[in-house]
Amino acid sequence: MTDEDLERRGAPTFDSARLKQVMGHFCTGVTVITAIDGDEPVGFTAQSFQSLSLDPPLVLFAPQKTSSTWPRLQSAKTFCVNILGEDQEALCRSFAASGADKYRGIGWRPGPATGAPVLSGVLGWVEARIEQEIDGGDHVIVVGRILDLDLEHEGRPLLFYRGGFGRFEH
Repeated sequence: MTDEDLERRGAPTFDSARLKQVMGHFCTGVTVITAIDGDEPVGFTAQSFQSLSLDPPLVLFAPQKTSSTWPRLQSAKTFCVNILGEDQEALCRSFAASGADKYRGIGWRPGPATGAPVLSGVLGWVEARIEQEIDGGDHVIVVGRILDLDLEHEGRPLLFYRGGFGRFEH
């Protein structure tokens, strides 16, 4: 099919429930994106995260445009991606809640490059500086340049699959 044929057909429409159902069959890892806004730690749960480039070292994540936390993280200009382990579902749910005191009872330390929170018990973390923001429909695609990263401990990742959390079995 040519580009001209595609253009004549127009954009297909999708039922959002069906789109979620089909895309839910793609397993993703779960992260918590954190930053310091002024002197206050902020953060939210994100499954839309991935490595983008080795040279230069880039990552990306995609917050919802309606997120109340995203503007605070955006103003910080730097962030930390915390890669969650299979035993951190409660932490994931805490940071997914809107308006809650997400850091209540949560251990963390400032990241060495940005000061953004590195959460206790995560598998690893990546600190980055926001390089670019791209319109992504109802999300913003955020590209970040890696400033520092490390592994905290070995373990299995927390996975999101078909609307729920799971574990990697081998």
